[in-house]
Amino acid sequence: MTCSPELAPSEVEATLGRLIAEGYRFVHPRDADGDLVTVVGVRMHETVVDVVRLDAEDDVTATRMPYDEPNILEPKQVLWQRNGGMANVVDALLGLADDEFSEPAAPLRTGKGCWVPNGSGRAKWLQATA
Repeated sequence: MTCSPELAPSEVEATLGRLIAEGYRFVHPRDADGDLVTVVGVRMHETVVDVVRLDAEDDVTATRMPYDEPNILEPKQVLWQRNGGMANVVDALLGLADDEFSEPAAPLRTGKGCWVPNGSGRAKWLQATA
C-alpha cells in the first residue's frame, strides 16, 4: 500500500492503530506468486463480522455482514458498506454501534470460532460447534 499526498504515513499508522485497538486482526492475501494483493482487517462481534479492505489509502472498503457469511472477501449478504478514502471509511466503520444490524443469536448459532491459515497467506473462519 502506498501513501498518497492526502494521508501522511503517521496518519496511516494511527488509523491502523485505531483498528487494532478495536480488536481488528489482519490477514494479507497473496497471489500465486506470493505478492501482496491487499490488507484485510477483520473483527467478529455479536452476530456480525466487520471487514475493512485496504487496497490503497484512497481505495478502502468497509463492510458489515452476518457472521456466517461464507466468503468475507466477496460476501453475498451485506448489511452495511462504505467505499472511499481510508480516514473517512474507517471513521464511518468505527462509528457504527457494535449491535447495529446484528440479529439476536439463536441458542446454537453463535459467532464464536477462529481463523485458521490455509496456505498462500489466506485464512478460513472455522465456527465453533460447542
